[in-house]
Amino acid sequence: MRKTLIFTLLSTGLMFACNSKTETKPTFDLTAAKKEIEVANRNFEKYISTGDSVGFAKNSYTIDAHYMAPNQPAIVGRKAIQTMCHQTLSAGVSEIRLKTIEIWGDENFITEEGTLEVYVKGGTLVDKGKYLVLWKKEDGAWKLYRDLFNSDMPASTK
Repeated sequence: MRKTLIFTLLSTGLMFACNSKTETKPTFDLTAAKKEIEVANRNFEKYISTGDSVGFAKNSYTIDAHYMAPNQPAIVGRKAIQTMCHQTLSAGVSEIRLKTIEIWGDENFITEEGTLEVYVKGGTLVDKGKYLVLWKKEDGAWKLYRDLFNSDMPASTK
């Protein structure tokens, strides 16, 4: 009886010790993700300032992204976003400035709130506003999955 009790106690103790050593999932580092998104935003600005619609779409947006500009239907998919960017650049947009206000989320999706300014050649400000974007990891990089923005400027009366 005594041997059985000792064996049971040892077995139970061993089971608890083994269970406590199971691997835990690494915790998500939002600070590191925020730094990655800041770099992605600087690259986004660079693609616009250099007129690179291909790099803009390929490196900034997921394959199934939605670009949701005001007063028009959503532009869906990387190829359509590339075409939109080319048209925007051809219309004279030469610079976009993005400023992050806040980021929150987890390893699956991150939401970013920020402000934007849009300039045309010659440095003239033509729009300023705010945005909410949903970031998603694709091919090891945070990319825009949903991009929604609107203007702070008065609506045109034309």
